[in-house]
Amino acid sequence: MDPDKAPGYDPIAEEFETYEDYLDSQINGTDMYYLENIELARQLVELGIRGNGEVIKREEFEQRKAAAEAVREARLNRKPKKLASQGKDLTGCPLLQALRDREEAVRNGKLCTIIFIRDRNARGQEVSGYIDYGHRLAADGGGGMEAIFARKKRLMPRPTDLSFYNWETHLATANPTPNFQAGPCWCKGLLMLSLLAVAQRVMAEDVHGVMFKSKRDRKVIDVDPRSPPGDNSSRSELATDEYTQVVLYDHVTRRRA
Repeated sequence: MDPDKAPGYDPIAEEFETYEDYLDSQINGTDMYYLENIELARQLVELGIRGNGEVIKREEFEQRKAAAEAVREARLNRKPKKLASQGKDLTGCPLLQALRDREEAVRNGKLCTIIFIRDRNARGQEVSGYIDYGHRLAADGGGGMEAIFARKKRLMPRPTDLSFYNWETHLATANPTPNFQAGPCWCKGLLMLSLLAVAQRVMAEDVHGVMFKSKRDRKVIDVDPRSPPGDNSSRSELATDEYTQVVLYDHVTRRRA
């Protein structure tokens, strides 16, 4: 079967990029000769005074475009995707092995994973941060994580991740991601982010209330190392020589009905 004629195919939605293009398709040279105004000609077509047969309204056109896009996305999502970790030798890399084991579940939306990493960057500065694994998998078409699984690059926190803290420059950032939003405490400023990093580092600060919320099921993931991580969530600290500290927070997602 021609994929363009698959169930859900809408010739109008597929052929015309905009409603104006659709109207223009029903305007001929004679119309423009007498009207001499494209906007007036479009109005007459939309009103049904000119044109070929019944003309759909703008609202219906937009609805059909949205429906066609949804069908296209669903068709693309059904195609099997190559895993970034597939075929990679991860011997001696506990973090990458753990991420490989989670990749498929994260990609299909059954699992959301937050990666806490503390280590030194290429400049020798100590940095720490929380990484939305699903966000990283989707970024750059997945090419970034594929290079990491191939061990061409190291997985490190970035200022654009869920959260980031540089211990030398004191740069602190917090960002929403497609899977998580920061808890209410972030609204009070980024000071709590540094306190949270301290808690992960020496467990010396009271950081109760620092948390992230899943956008899928609205459940809260508490990343305070002394508190339960929350419903359907688990905390796993990895023993590894690759980084100073690595903690994985896994959240089994359950969408609201």
